[in-house]
Amino acid sequence: MSRDLTLAFATALADQSLRPVIFFEGEFATGWVRIWSGLGEVSWNSQIWAGAGSLLGLGSLDETGEVVAGGTAVSLSGVPLDLVQMAIDEARQGLPGRIWLGLMAEDGSIIADPVQAFSGRLDVPEIKDDADTCTITISYESRLIDLTVARSWRYTLESQQVLFSGDLGFEYVTAIQDREITWGRG
Repeated sequence: MSRDLTLAFATALADQSLRPVIFFEGEFATGWVRIWSGLGEVSWNSQIWAGAGSLLGLGSLDETGEVVAGGTAVSLSGVPLDLVQMAIDEARQGLPGRIWLGLMAEDGSIIADPVQAFSGRLDVPEIKDDADTCTITISYESRLIDLTVARSWRYTLESQQVLFSGDLGFEYVTAIQDREITWGRG
């Protein structure tokens, strides 16, 4: 798939000293969490991103020419107890998350404009706690997964009443569904 890369980004890709960075933002019950793969805070896209350093991990980001519902996982290791509690209390299935791949200049600034590598919805958070460290892994899945979900809404009066109580637009659907209608001259 071709990407719309800015000239500065394309030039930085050809540079011998490539400094890639990853940006992740995910919505939780009380707001957005924004982290990046470097140290300290950085400003990009009119937001402040907290540095996670090597503690931030990513699952595979597969891209094919086919229409498939893929997914990925974002993990954070060495997590303090307050973030574990937030992952337990505030993770809500279906909330959005995005991942960008970017490049950093020698002076520490972000080269315009990082490429969005993934956008999806939160599926399941998983917490692994052992004697050495605690790791939070949050799985995200593509919105294309919705295409596999069967819809329970039908073109019937009962379904219409659930959506719009009192609307009689489908009142005669059952009466005409098996009716044979001859058009023109018989």
